[in-house]
Amino acid sequence: MAFNIYLVRHGQTYLNRYNRMQGWCDSPLTPKGIQDGHKAGRRLAHINFDFAFHSDTTRATRTCKYILEENVASPVTPTPTELRNFREQGYGYFEGSDSSQAWLMIGAAHNCRTFKEIIENYSIEEAKDFAKAADPFHDAENNAEYWERVGAGFDYLKKVVPDNSNVLLVSHGTTIRSIVHHFDPSVDITVSPANGSVTKLVVDNDKISVAYFNQSATDFEY
Repeated sequence: MAFNIYLVRHGQTYLNRYNRMQGWCDSPLTPKGIQDGHKAGRRLAHINFDFAFHSDTTRATRTCKYILEENVASPVTPTPTELRNFREQGYGYFEGSDSSQAWLMIGAAHNCRTFKEIIENYSIEEAKDFAKAADPFHDAENNAEYWERVGAGFDYLKKVVPDNSNVLLVSHGTTIRSIVHHFDPSVDITVSPANGSVTKLVVDNDKISVAYFNQSATDFEY
C-alpha cells in the first residue's frame, strides 16, 4: 500500500505578516495569502487529487479551496475534508505574542534566543517541551501531546486512503517542519517552509519518506 501526500503550508495570514505566534489561534489570509493559495494550486494543477484534507483553521480551509480551484487534472474535484490532527502546534500562553519575544522567553533558560537556535542546538521536539515548560499555564503542547494527535492523523489516512492515491493536505509551518524532521532527520528544517510551499511525502505501508521539502519554484517537477 503506497500513496502520496502533497503537504502545503497555508497562505500568508495577518499574524504571519505581523510576526505573531499563530498556532491554535487564527487570522484571515492577506491578499498575498490568497495569491499564495492560487499559486500553489497552479503548481499542482496537473496532479490528479483523489482526496483533499485541511486542518480545522480558516487559513488552511481557504487555502485548500484556492488550490483546488486551480486544478485541471482531477476528473472529479475531491470534497475538502477537515482533519484537526494536522493543525499547528499549540503555543498556549504565547498565542498571538510577538514571535521573536516569545521564542526568547522560551529559549533563554537554554541559552537560546531564537527558534532557529533552539532547533539547531537542541531539536524541534525539545522546542515543544521547552514551550510548555515556559508557559505559565502549561497549555502549550509538548512533544508527546503533539505527536499523539499528529500520529493519529497519519493512522487515519492509512485507513481511508487507497493504494496509488494522491492526497492534498493543507497544514502549517511548524507542523510541516516537525513531520519532515520526524521521518527524515537529514533534511534541513532550520528555515521555515514558505507560505504556499509544497512538501511531498510518500507513504509506503508503515514507512513514510520525504520526497522533497519546501518547494515553490514554478519550474520544479512536482
